[in-house]
Amino acid sequence: MVRETIIIMDFGGGHSQLIARRVREARVYCEILPHDTSAARIKTKNPKGIILSGNLHDIGRGNTPRIDGDIFSLGIGILGISYGGHLIVSHFDGKLSSLPQATDNNIDTALVTDSLLFSDISAESQCQINCTATIGVVPAEFRAIAHTGNQSIVGVEDGDKKVYGLMFHPQALHTSCGKDLLKNFLYKVCECSGDWDMTDFAEESIKRLRDYIGDKKVLCALSGGVDSSVAALMVHKAVGKQLVCIFVDHGLLRKDEGDQVEEIFGKQFDLNLIRVNAQDRFLSRLKGVSDPETKRKIIGQEFIRVFEEEARKIGRVDYLVQGTIYPDVIESGVGGSSVIKSHHNVGGLPDNVDFKEIIEPLRDLLKDEVRLVGEVLGIPKDLVWRQPFPGPGLAIRIIGDITPEKLEILREADAIYRHEIANAGLDKVIWQYFTVLTGMRSVGVSQDQRTYDYTVALRGVTSIDGMTADWARIPFEVLDRISNRITSEVKRVNRVVYDITGKPPGTIEWE
Repeated sequence: MVRETIIIMDFGGGHSQLIARRVREARVYCEILPHDTSAARIKTKNPKGIILSGNLHDIGRGNTPRIDGDIFSLGIGILGISYGGHLIVSHFDGKLSSLPQATDNNIDTALVTDSLLFSDISAESQCQINCTATIGVVPAEFRAIAHTGNQSIVGVEDGDKKVYGLMFHPQALHTSCGKDLLKNFLYKVCECSGDWDMTDFAEESIKRLRDYIGDKKVLCALSGGVDSSVAALMVHKAVGKQLVCIFVDHGLLRKDEGDQVEEIFGKQFDLNLIRVNAQDRFLSRLKGVSDPETKRKIIGQEFIRVFEEEARKIGRVDYLVQGTIYPDVIESGVGGSSVIKSHHNVGGLPDNVDFKEIIEPLRDLLKDEVRLVGEVLGIPKDLVWRQPFPGPGLAIRIIGDITPEKLEILREADAIYRHEIANAGLDKVIWQYFTVLTGMRSVGVSQDQRTYDYTVALRGVTSIDGMTADWARIPFEVLDRISNRITSEVKRVNRVVYDITGKPPGTIEWE
């Protein structure tokens, strides 16, 4: 697919994926490449611009990451953010002023409004500054375009070269002008038109898949999660009944979830779906196991065994569909990207299933884009926009060993929690929310009788990408309603607590 492209050069620290999300939200396609990618390779991608991402490096040390200086001769817009801004200042012989310690604050910043980068943006904006230095000496032919209240320089530009360096993070939520600033870079500096559209992507991908697969047989491990569901339906729309989907119900899904997957994909969309009810098999393997990592390994291994057994019944398949998405590609260190790509392995799936190639139709997409494609394909919103759900399912939301009784308790409590959050209109505000059946039991009172029952913990977080998270400020009256319903409607629960720990120091999941 021919499309306008922005290259994001990655210096680590987790900034690149958030920048990519902001760029794509502005309807411009982007790719993340390692910071040491040569200018020659970048040129082959014919990009409209380059963004140098940030990180807390010290430019004065000899072992800090560098870039190929020839990128500044490509004649395209270049925006350096935080450490990327440091590199620009250093490359053009400016000077940095080291700070005694790293700054991580939201700071009122004065912007020069005749800069193309700040066009139609207020001259006073709050910006998130996260750096080890500010600009001491502006490079020749550059000018200062952003200052803090104490007159520290935190932005420079050479408008003729279309090169900009910032000491703050426009992709951060706390930078009030961030989205508009990035749009100015994309549309006014790089002159993009905004041709990245999920409807077009879905239509073009289906056509390419149909041409590529032809009359061959395709197999997909359908977990019911967003990624595998969207990938399977896209291939189904391309080749119909040539696709066989295997849905392994391990008995660790949320309330009615297995039936919903079967109803939507097997009946509503008429996929060639095989549901394997393996609940007893998984629970037998997990009996008496309390360690979370052991749980994960058992579930992963057993899933592979069940999948292998079902795949052998089908016989030879030519292609295997996998719901790989762009963050998976980035995190595995792969620099390239394509709609269909062959691999020698299939991640968590067995490598002895008889197939020729892997098809990864979502390989270029970020998570939110996968959801938008799901909507385009007609998947119900409540499924396609559902919360992230771990592969081991409820097994890692039960502290301690797993029993059918504990699973039933957790399913019922979780269903109440999700229902009340949706009723309060918070389901699109809270990034992830779920219940945990703790290993703790405590004394309570019910109908004037002493009880000694389980404690359920509620978890709710706000986040952008899951790398960091803050606990969600759910109104007290909503929490009160949830607690009352769980303790009165779910047997063996007499106490509900709310987790107010961020990430870090905690993680989002408890196990």
